[in-house]
Amino acid sequence: MNRLMSHLIANYPTGEAAFEAASALFEGGADILEVQLPFSDPSADGPAIQNACSKVLETGFKTKDGLAFIKKIHDAFPEKTIYIMSYGSLIFTPGVDAFCKKAAEVGVNGMIIPDLPFDHDEGLTAACKKYGMENIPVAAPSMSDERLEKMHSFGFKHIYVALRAGITGSQTTIDDETLNFLKKVGKGGEKLFGGFGITGADQANAISPYVDAVVAGSVFVRIISEHKDDIAAMKKAITQKASEICGK
Repeated sequence: MNRLMSHLIANYPTGEAAFEAASALFEGGADILEVQLPFSDPSADGPAIQNACSKVLETGFKTKDGLAFIKKIHDAFPEKTIYIMSYGSLIFTPGVDAFCKKAAEVGVNGMIIPDLPFDHDEGLTAACKKYGMENIPVAAPSMSDERLEKMHSFGFKHIYVALRAGITGSQTTIDDETLNFLKKVGKGGEKLFGGFGITGADQANAISPYVDAVVAGSVFVRIISEHKDDIAAMKKAITQKASEICGK
């Protein structure tokens, strides 16, 4: 069975619906929840996630609302791993140390901030360690071998591997080039999370020998968008898709 790290946007389409979606993801077999704090100017998000973030921001969403949402999930599912995914300015504004302290207090286990370079991270790695979390850097196919070697030298526990260049949500073809990149990143000894465009079992099965968890995001955001007015149907569809990707 494949381990699944599922992406969820805090409070999309509402706090209640998003919590029910999280429950369905866990029921379908997800081990890890990557909660995105909505951001107005993303650099890696495709249309499905961008639109969902915009809808949440239109409600007056604040970072404190996202942290309260995470606390609710952690309190209900304390055994599950929760990571925050967001962008640098959102955590830099209140102060990296202050943000990480608040995140740890609500049950966050780690941070994925794709626009903060691992070697110029404004103190994120140190703050994560201080509060019992981990910083998870992102490796992309565009990285030079020298930069990848430098990433390996930093002693990260996990690396998030973007399976292709571009934005999330588009279909990803798992080919020899993809697998060779995963093998190259894996030589550093870190555990890998592999994602970007994972929508089904065939893709998940292809990369699972090389990763600690398969990452799927936009596929679930689209399901939530399609069923946002019918929570029961949404939960059923999410559970089925998560089970499919996990190979349950």
